Amino acid sequence: MKRYRIRFYGRVQGVGFRYTAYHLAQRERLVGWVENEPDGSVLCEVQGEREAIDKFLAELCDGRYIRVDDMRIEERELEEYERSFSIRG
Repeated sequence: MKRYRIRFYGRVQGVGFRYTAYHLAQRERLVGWVENEPDGSVLCEVQGEREAIDKFLAELCDGRYIRVDDMRIEERELEEYERSFSIRG
């Protein structure tokens, strides 16, 4: 199990990014959250099996209207109590 905090830059607001992340996370059985940031980026924390997270990221960055120019990824402590993936804000 891994947990990452990822900040996405590019055309990531107003293009269904958070909803796409939500549905992909549910499909891959990941937990965490996603939210828009005031600077135009999107911040996400995702936790689960590394292979599932890799698939989540690959498909998220390949969205129809989404364009990810950069991602900043940092590993975080696992949050054992978290049971779902949510959209914040």
